[in-house]
Amino acid sequence: MLLGGHTDSHTHTAVKSTKDKPTHLDLSRALIMPQRQKRQITVAQRDQGNQGAKKKMTLITVCCVLVTLGILAVGAYFIWCLVDRKFFFCSQSLKFIPVAMVCDRKADCAGGEDELTCVSSQPANTTFPVRLVGESMVLQVFRVEAGWSTVCADDWGLSDTRSACQHLGYTLNPKSNRLDVNSLHPSLGESFSAVRARTKGPLHTALISRETCISGSVIALSCSDCGDAVGQDRVVGGSDTTIEEWPWQASLQKDHQHVCGGSLVSLTWLITAAHCFSSDWKDLNLWQVVLGRTHLMSTGGISVAAIIINKDYSSDTHDYDIAMLKLIRPVTTGDTLRPVCLPPHSLPLKAGDPLVVTGWGFQHEKGKISSVLQSATVYLIDRKVCSRPSIYGPSVTPRMLCAGNMEGKVDACQGDSGGPLVFLSKCWQLVGVVSWGVGCARPGNPGVYCSVAQQLNWIYSIMEKYS
Repeated sequence: MLLGGHTDSHTHTAVKSTKDKPTHLDLSRALIMPQRQKRQITVAQRDQGNQGAKKKMTLITVCCVLVTLGILAVGAYFIWCLVDRKFFFCSQSLKFIPVAMVCDRKADCAGGEDELTCVSSQPANTTFPVRLVGESMVLQVFRVEAGWSTVCADDWGLSDTRSACQHLGYTLNPKSNRLDVNSLHPSLGESFSAVRARTKGPLHTALISRETCISGSVIALSCSDCGDAVGQDRVVGGSDTTIEEWPWQASLQKDHQHVCGGSLVSLTWLITAAHCFSSDWKDLNLWQVVLGRTHLMSTGGISVAAIIINKDYSSDTHDYDIAMLKLIRPVTTGDTLRPVCLPPHSLPLKAGDPLVVTGWGFQHEKGKISSVLQSATVYLIDRKVCSRPSIYGPSVTPRMLCAGNMEGKVDACQGDSGGPLVFLSKCWQLVGVVSWGVGCARPGNPGVYCSVAQQLNWIYSIMEKYS
């Protein structure tokens, strides 16, 4: 057994000595190498995770910055709107003044910039020296030494036609024609004048008096392509219509909201009511004019270069309730946009004559603005009837006219103010401006309009001065 034991022991020892070394090395590779490989994968994944976290943090930071900037921008906008409504910034003197101090006829900014873009008022102190009379638009001029005289066709030329129309505020397509003296109303044949020389001055300074016209004819003018419409009823009792039928109709808008109507009378001028411009609405930048639209819209408006109200206007009595607006640029005429004609002096209107009023005003007294243009036929009411104590009494002045139905039913209403009242003669003529009334379409309370014929002297003076 000992031999066997020795031998076994020796053999075991030998085997142990021969197997320990390679066995130890193999175990090291088996155990250590996989551990190194595992560590490499963990680091890579950790790096990727760190990069993803960094990207997420960067994205969150950017989003937070953008949101913060957005909030600041919105806040700044609302603050600006609040400041803009309450204050006016004087760019030259770098200061703010309350909005109430703007357009108060007192310069509060250096250079008076707070009074530069404001509604103004102008009187008509003198007689405008040129006028057109009767349905034929016979030309008359006024001279201090001779009064009014009818202009003969003697030596009359195209340049004279242009001069006369320019004097009236018109520069596009002036035309003239000759009328036989014997066809005139007797009042137009009492005094004559004729061209004596070609001068650069006003027309009335280039004329001399004549007892009769050598040519046997006088001059009639057509200074504007006006009063034509493709078609031919606030309007209470009215009906839907289209702008092609009344292409001079305008919407006067403050801050893109319809306030009043208006009438285009030339390529740059409109007529409306003075009461449309309250004491808080005298900044020109608040206003725009929308033309050529059947449906009431706030887009496509034209800015205003000047707003002039009659200086004699009274907000208490509504007398001289007329204003003029000058656009910043001339309009282009077409089927949906064309001026209405101004009436001549001595237009022979009589009670019962049919007139048409148009606008987007209320369709009944407690209604709302119409989205579609309305038109209605009303009838001229004799001033004596309208001035009865049971109707309007002395409130109706010579600068006003009444139209409607004494039974009510048809009338202008809120939102129609400043809009046109027109009469069809040889062309459509603007005879009235929607002004005031009691309620809308009430029996015994017709609409009251500013008479355009009574304001022609002022209208032509404004057009000449600001053109």
